[in-house]
Order: sequence, then structure tokens, then C-alpha cells
Amino acid sequence: MRVHVVTRRARHGLPHRWVARVARVALRAAGFGRAAELEVALVDDVTIATANRRFLGHRGPTDVLTFPAGGARAGGLLGEVVVSVDRARAQAREAGWRLRDEVALLVVHGVLHLAGYDDRTRAGARRMRVAQARILEHLRRGAET
Repeated sequence: MRVHVVTRRARHGLPHRWVARVARVALRAAGFGRAAELEVALVDDVTIATANRRFLGHRGPTDVLTFPAGGARAGGLLGEVVVSVDRARAQAREAGWRLRDEVALLVVHGVLHLAGYDDRTRAGARRMRVAQARILEHLRRGAET
């Protein structure tokens, strides 16, 4: 499993190695194979707001965007998960936890979207929350990649 982490116009201090580990654990839990490849981009609000408007027609920043690269389940490039560090920081502060915890949640959320999870319905959102909680607990227990 290959995970590429890039930072674009964001200040965060999060080790790329740690972000890649979070993504690999989520990819494995979602059933992606060893040949799976993913990019995780850590960006600022301006960058994600631009992408949000350009690709989805929505105004303003959001916390995470997922861009599939063709839906290859068995392997190959799956796509890109784009996380706004600015949104993550604000949401973490509001929830009373660390930036690191919020970024992990957003990366896992993005990977689950690539795996076909859809949170637009009540049942879909519940299914996604359960999967996220399971993966985040696995990470908290120190799962190795």
C-alpha cells in the first residue's frame, strides 16, 4: 500500500509519516488491497474552498473532499483525500480534542468515501459513523501498518 502525503499552503506540524499510517490503516479496514495507492493533501481553507467550488459547485471551505481516480478496488491509484487543516483545527477546538484526532477522523472519512460509503442518507451516515469509530479505535490501540 502506498500513501503519498503532501502539504499545500497549510501549517500543521503533523508528521507525514503519521498521516500515511492513518490512511493505510483505513485503507486496510475498508478492504483495499496491497497495491492500493492514495494521495492525502493537507491544505488550507482557501485551497479547499477553491476545489469545493470548482469541482462540486459549493461555496466556501469544507473539512474534507475526496476525489476518486477511477474506482480501482483491487489496487492502483484510488484517488486523493484533501483535508483542510484550518477546518480541522477549528473543529478540533470546538470538540475539545487535538488537531491530530480531527485530522485522523477526516482522513478515515475520506478513505471510506473512496470505499463506497455514502453519508447523504440517515442509514448511510450511521454506517459510516460505525466504520469510522471502529477504525479510529483500532488506531488508538496502536495498530501498526
